[in-house]
Amino acid sequence: MNSFIESIKRNRIGIALMVMASLMTALGQMFWKMSDGGINLLLVVGFVLYFLGAVFMIISFRFGSLSVLHPLLSIGYVFALFFGSMILQETITESNLIGTLCIIVGAALIGGGDN
Repeated sequence: MNSFIESIKRNRIGIALMVMASLMTALGQMFWKMSDGGINLLLVVGFVLYFLGAVFMIISFRFGSLSVLHPLLSIGYVFALFFGSMILQETITESNLIGTLCIIVGAALIGGGDN
């Protein structure tokens, strides 16, 4: 357990930046969906957010191990599920919740696996 906590401490800035990258890319994808395939402001905002997510991802690699940080991009699926439900009024099924729980547990375990 101590190595898990030490890994989180050692990579904490990178982890925070990678979670921000996941948030930005999930938001960008949501704006793409909201644009309905047309070239409009929502599409442009989506591209800007997705670009910022990529920038955050690149910067995060300076503050942690690749093997710990890159898998944390899967948190974007959790954000996408939340945004789809709350903003786009999409239905969440039981299998969505189970899959999301698996993603969260897996991301937490990988985040602490820097040995």
